[in-house]
Amino acid sequence: MLARLSSTSGGEPGIAEVCALSLELAGVTGVGLMLMPGNAPRASLGVTDERSALIEDLQYTLGEGPCIDAHRQDRPVLEPDLAHPVVARWPAFTPPAVEAGVRAVFGFPLRIGAVRLGAINLYRDEPGPLSDDQHANTLVLAGIATNTVVAAQSHAPSGELASELEASTNLHLVVHQASGMVSVQLGIDVGEALVRLRGHAFGHGRLVRDVARDVVERRLRFNTSGEDAGR
Repeated sequence: MLARLSSTSGGEPGIAEVCALSLELAGVTGVGLMLMPGNAPRASLGVTDERSALIEDLQYTLGEGPCIDAHRQDRPVLEPDLAHPVVARWPAFTPPAVEAGVRAVFGFPLRIGAVRLGAINLYRDEPGPLSDDQHANTLVLAGIATNTVVAAQSHAPSGELASELEASTNLHLVVHQASGMVSVQLGIDVGEALVRLRGHAFGHGRLVRDVARDVVERRLRFNTSGEDAGR
């Protein structure tokens, strides 16, 4: 796998090359990779198609899904039939994902020792489990993706994201900016403000980045009465 990645990238493999090889070797429709410092989704490092991007956005907005569970539980999370699961576990994530055409999802944690960095997410547009070989391949590729992130971050100044990662991520900067604005509007900390943004997005059937953009562009203001008013 490393030889394949090196020949494709012409040097050290990047996240895009890892996602592309995962797509091939796991026999799936799409792949995405999410960074999660702590237990909060922070950034999508790479996606292979628009539906993968939607899956990442749904998990970021709703705070649930295969990537988030894989990261928090530190183990692969496999759902071969999202529309008809044996055990329903993502009441908010599942309906819009199924509506978008996702039929199976698989999350694998990115970890090195005791440090957890996020997860790689794979989806199919048809139900069905991963084969033993596909599962094993994805475990190896998750390790390669982890090493790629660590290698890039090792050159960054303390407390900052490496430029190589920042250039390839969707950092949801507008969400962080909006969280700060809502924090000031409501007199709460930024973490609570993000919860309010997510709650508003979920309650109105929208993605959190779209709600955040309305806040930043001053089309939406949160107030202490519990109502969210447009301006």
